[in-house]
Amino acid sequence: MVDNAFNFSGGPSGQWKVIKMETLIGEPLQDVSHINVSPASVSVSQEEIWTLKGVVSNLRYTEKQEKDSLQAIQENLGRSHAICAALIPMRKSEAWWGLAQDERRAIFEKQSQHTQTGLKYLPAIARKLYHCRDIGGPFDFLTWFEFAPSHANAFEELVTRLRSTEEWSYVDREIDIRMIRA
Repeated sequence: MVDNAFNFSGGPSGQWKVIKMETLIGEPLQDVSHINVSPASVSVSQEEIWTLKGVVSNLRYTEKQEKDSLQAIQENLGRSHAICAALIPMRKSEAWWGLAQDERRAIFEKQSQHTQTGLKYLPAIARKLYHCRDIGGPFDFLTWFEFAPSHANAFEELVTRLRSTEEWSYVDREIDIRMIRA
């Protein structure tokens, strides 16, 4: 059985050392020095200050051609040279969720070009999306990125471009947590 549920736990020790934690919009998370990423089946340490849960799920807004393009060049997480990481928990507004699926897709891709933008930064920046909305978490999505230090500027460019789109006008909570492998 493949475990598709994961814990992102912030606390005093862990696999990833936090170098920057910034609340961009909405309620902050309590500052932590480290983050552990583990399958949900693994018990979380009592030392952890907070734990966010996410589930790897089906692609919601991606069409077949886009999925094929992503899979052709997307590299897996855990590459030895990718010692930098970012965890970006975010929640979209009720106005976003009140839109019909085709309206969200139009904003996501046709207007904001989310997938096409992301493709420009692959394979240098690996990413994985974890869904939280349907499991009752404080965020709708947890996005995990890994990249080499030499691609840090490209990562900044990527998130800046995405945050300037219409899609981001629907974000009502976003935290940006940057890390290095501990």
